[in-house]
Amino acid sequence: MSERIAVVGLGYVGLPVALAFARKFPGTIGFDIDQSKIDELRRGEDRNREVPPDVLQASTLQFTADQEALKQATFFVVAVPTPVDRNNVPDLTPLERASETVGRALSKGAIVVYESTVYPGVTEDVCGPILAKTSGLARSDFQLGYSPERINPGDKEHTIEKITKIVSGENDAALERVAHIYSAIIEAGVHRAQSIKVAEAAKVIENTQRDINIALMNELALIFDLMGIRTSDVLAAAGTKWNFLKFKPGLVGGHCIGVDPYYLTTMAQQLGYQPEVILAGRRINDTMGAHIARRLVKLLVNADIPAKGARVGVLGVTFKENCNDIRNSKVPNIIRELRDFGIEPLLHDPIAPAHETLEEYGLTLSPFHEFRALDALVLAVSHDEYVTMGAERLQSCLREGGVLIDVKSALDPKQMVRKIHYWSL
Repeated sequence: MSERIAVVGLGYVGLPVALAFARKFPGTIGFDIDQSKIDELRRGEDRNREVPPDVLQASTLQFTADQEALKQATFFVVAVPTPVDRNNVPDLTPLERASETVGRALSKGAIVVYESTVYPGVTEDVCGPILAKTSGLARSDFQLGYSPERINPGDKEHTIEKITKIVSGENDAALERVAHIYSAIIEAGVHRAQSIKVAEAAKVIENTQRDINIALMNELALIFDLMGIRTSDVLAAAGTKWNFLKFKPGLVGGHCIGVDPYYLTTMAQQLGYQPEVILAGRRINDTMGAHIARRLVKLLVNADIPAKGARVGVLGVTFKENCNDIRNSKVPNIIRELRDFGIEPLLHDPIAPAHETLEEYGLTLSPFHEFRALDALVLAVSHDEYVTMGAERLQSCLREGGVLIDVKSALDPKQMVRKIHYWSL
C-alpha cells in the first residue's frame, strides 16, 4: 500500500527521522506541539544545531503543529522524550499525550510505530489502549510497531541511514509493513525482532550496558587516583589487548545513558526483582560530579590557595561534547558542590542555549574573556572549540600555580608549559 507518513515529535530523534522519510516518501508530515519550533524549522533553523539550514530548506517535509494535518497519515512514527522524574521513576506523560494526539487522528488500517525508549510492554499495554480509547476504534482496527531510535546527537559519522534499525510489529503483517518502510531509508538494513517486547528490551539494554561500563571506568579512576596513577595511561596500556573494551571515565548525563537504565530497573522491581549491578553503576555515575568538585577543592588546598572565594572557571555545561543538549547534564552537580565550599564559579559554553541553561539550572553563562587570572579551571565538556585551543591557551586562563582539571583527559599533560597543578579523571 502507499503510505502517508507522519512523525510526531521533532527533537533530536524525530527531526532526522522525519527528514529521512521525506526524502523517500513525498508528503511526509513532521508534527510538533511547539509552534515556535515549527516556525523555526520552516525558516531553516534547527534549535538543536543538528541539521544545517540548507538541508531543512531543501526538504519537502511538511512542518506543522496542526493536529488536523495528522488525519492524512496512515503510518505514524512517535518520537517523543521518555524522561524520569526527580525520584528516577519513568515518566510516560509525553508518550501518553502523544498517543492521545495520534489517537484523535487515527483511521482504520493505520499503523503506529514508537521510537521512544520504554520498558518492555509499554507499546502494547499502555500506548495501544490509549490509541483505541482516543480514536474510538476497535483494537483490531489499527496496528502497532516499535523501532527504537539510535540517534547519536553530535555524531556526523553514525547517521540514521548508516545504523542498523531494529523493527518489530505486533504480528507478522505489522512487522513486514514496518520493515518495508524503514528499509527504504536505512542503508545499513533492518533487524526484525521477534516481538515488540524484544525490541523494547533491546533498546533499553543498549544504554544500560554503556552505563555500567562507564561506571566501571569511573570506579577504576577513583581507585587509580588514590594510587597516584593516571587512569588514561592505564587504559592506553590495557587497550593494546584485542578484546579490551575501550570505555573511558567521565560524566554520564543526557536523555539516554543516564535515564534508560531506570526504565529497566523500575520494571524489574515491579516484578519483584531488585537489580544490583545496574543500580550500583547508576550510583557511581551520579556521584562523579560531586567527586570532581571535591577533588578540585583538595587540589586548591594543596596549592595553598584558599578554597572559599576562589576564582574558578568551568568550561562546558552540555551533557556531551559538540552537542547543545543540556538535558540531565552532570556539570551542574560540580557547580552545586563547589558552591557548598563557598566557590561561585564562572561558566562558559560556546553552544549551550543560554536561556535554557538559566531556566533549567539557574546558571548564567559568562563570556570567555572573563576567564583570566583564575585559581582553577575545569574542562568539564571537551567541545572541539576548547580542545582546539590547546593546553597552552587554556593554561593562560590560570594564575601561576593554579589548578587545571581535565575531566576526560582531552589534553596532553606534556604540553603544560606553565607551573600549574594538572589533574584528570
